[in-house]
Amino acid sequence: MSKNKVFAGFIVMLALMLVLSGCGGAGGNTGSGGDSQAGGGGDKITLNMMHLWPAGSSAQQNKLVNQIIEQYQKDHPNVIIKQEVLENEQYKNKLKVLSASNELPDIGITWAAGFMEPYVKGGLFTPLDDLLNGEQLKDKFVAGTTEAYAVDGKTYALPIELNISPIYYNKAIFEKYNLQVPTTYDEFKQVVQTLASNGVAPIALGNKDRWTGSLWYMYLADRIAGNEALAKAIDGTGSFEDPGLVQAAAEIQSLVDMNAFNKGFNGLSNDEGKSEFMNGKAAMYLMGTWELPNFTTNPDIPQEFKDSVGFFKFPTVNGGKGNINSWVGGPGVGLFVAENSKVKEEAKRFVEYFVAKWGEQSVTDAGVIPATKVDTSKGNLPTLYVELLNELNNASSITLFADVKMKPNAAQVHLNMIQALFGKATTPEQFAAEHKQAVEKGN
Repeated sequence: MSKNKVFAGFIVMLALMLVLSGCGGAGGNTGSGGDSQAGGGGDKITLNMMHLWPAGSSAQQNKLVNQIIEQYQKDHPNVIIKQEVLENEQYKNKLKVLSASNELPDIGITWAAGFMEPYVKGGLFTPLDDLLNGEQLKDKFVAGTTEAYAVDGKTYALPIELNISPIYYNKAIFEKYNLQVPTTYDEFKQVVQTLASNGVAPIALGNKDRWTGSLWYMYLADRIAGNEALAKAIDGTGSFEDPGLVQAAAEIQSLVDMNAFNKGFNGLSNDEGKSEFMNGKAAMYLMGTWELPNFTTNPDIPQEFKDSVGFFKFPTVNGGKGNINSWVGGPGVGLFVAENSKVKEEAKRFVEYFVAKWGEQSVTDAGVIPATKVDTSKGNLPTLYVELLNELNNASSITLFADVKMKPNAAQVHLNMIQALFGKATTPEQFAAEHKQAVEKGN
């Protein structure tokens, strides 16, 4: 074969390659690689989203997520959004595994403060400040919510929930035993004693997940030692060996001795513990307002039960420094975008859209309190929802959940010690000493 024929063949092959490469569009943005234009045209883009609202345990949130995704895909025909849905603890574990290999989903759920910090420090989340200042979300968030998602002056996730943690109670059970809603801790213990003596589990608790028991400790710590002492112990400027905080740990064990909690509570997940309340077997349940959908809007929950659910604030302790309008809670979960996402810009566009739509629809469609501002004059909102939203607006202080606020290693010590405290496998003094040591390590 002559050199001319070889050269000509080479030119034809090169031209063919160029034509074929052009078929993929500029940048070859097929599948989940590379960003493409927003809207209806362009190549197919796949966004992977991982969240923690299964249809079984979080029916209304799950329905809302699907509504938002379906509408986004309709508005952006070139975008496909794939979901992976896990229970709370499974989600946390998978997030750790994926982060170790830098294979996070394009969009995922995170908690604020100490939980989020290692992911940010590891370069795994991308900043979202441009969305905060964008047309859809500017000035839409409740004051103080986005700050919990900031590290070194940059915002790495956008919150979609704002929560406080009331004690929900079954009004029918209270009426049956002529019980009044307690406002003091002594009255609360009388309620516990009456229920336990009549064979009714006073409090539903699934403490295998540990953060559930932490809510009880945090409230007792707040009411006895005051929210400032608790907040300082958590951030390391104070100590868990504060006498009031040690007394709070002792009170937890007093409640255990009174049979205040359902049987086997330390081996049950939160969902298993919650079912004791949902099935009318336990009279009270301390949990965040993310449970509101189950008590207001979830059509799968019997209306008779929903009508029987009330709430009260954690009671004051005689001689304690706490305020009854001080709550445990804070910004709920937020959405992050992975730093190494190959479709980062489209992922950010979806997060902006999702947060705006969630704020508009979560109130009426799901009964969720969003992190964006709510106009309660619109729509026919459930009484329980409006009352709790008003409590949130009138809170004297909100102490962020300890396991979220703390650094990851300290948070694990806290959670392990909570379970040991409830299981009476440690003393209040040992509980405090272990916390002090963990917080001082600073990791």
